[in-house]
Amino acid sequence: MKLYSIETGNFKLDGGAMFGVVPKTMWQKLNTPDENNMCTWAMRCLLIEDGNKLILIDNGIGTKQDAKFFSHYYLHGNFSLESSLKQNGFSKDDITDIVLTHLHFDHCGGSVERNSDRLSTTFKNATYWSNELHWQWATHPNDREKASFLKENILPIQESGQLKFISGVQAANHAAQTIREIANTKLQTISSNILPELSYKIVNGHTDAMMLPQIKYKDQIIVFMADLLPSAAHIPIPYVMAYDMFPLTTLQEKKSFLTEAVENNYVLFFEHDAANECCTLQQTEKGIKVDKIFKLSEL
Repeated sequence: MKLYSIETGNFKLDGGAMFGVVPKTMWQKLNTPDENNMCTWAMRCLLIEDGNKLILIDNGIGTKQDAKFFSHYYLHGNFSLESSLKQNGFSKDDITDIVLTHLHFDHCGGSVERNSDRLSTTFKNATYWSNELHWQWATHPNDREKASFLKENILPIQESGQLKFISGVQAANHAAQTIREIANTKLQTISSNILPELSYKIVNGHTDAMMLPQIKYKDQIIVFMADLLPSAAHIPIPYVMAYDMFPLTTLQEKKSFLTEAVENNYVLFFEHDAANECCTLQQTEKGIKVDKIFKLSEL
């Protein structure tokens, strides 16, 4: 098995929205904002090569939206999905499987491309993997989240016949729990249907039934953090995005995951951290903190 970090480009989001209730005097030291309070974030994907399987986890924002849409997100950087695949010796037609952690536009926009007025799947030879609970959540969105679930990113996947659902995802319970209960809560883990070395943790705070892929690699577990921990700066428990649908659920999930990650020495792979690609964790007197920062290629 080989793993590749796939950079698809950077974008900007409001710093206050990304750090929630944390004051700007604190978060601006972690990600310096511009004059409009916007911070730079990556859209980093992960490619797994194993035998005849080439599995891409998420695929960035895509290129099919109009100029007005992209003007809100200040796309920048020298990377694109296609160029990053090519740099590693691959093309989009080589991809056998697309794993979609969730269907927000910055994670699945590259799934579908536009040719003239026609929309079609970008990865012609791939199976696209989601789960039925999240698919229903995304295709029947609530008013607060519907701006993140764009039909043109989602419906053509199903219409193509390339969509499959991972089974075993249980319905979420967003009821608030006590701190003691949170400490003893385990995240749901399910198999992938693709590789025995690939499984998923299911989390529900950011959006319903988001999948965190975890890969057994070189005697370690690498966890693709998606939007549970968009960056290393989000490791402190109260640092929860204002974008999260159920912030108390996120608090529960972060505390449970971080405890498990320290105990098992997981490697965290960050999708949105423009400065830091991977890290391990350590337990300190002041809580769980970053131990080592490194690139995936250094494993």
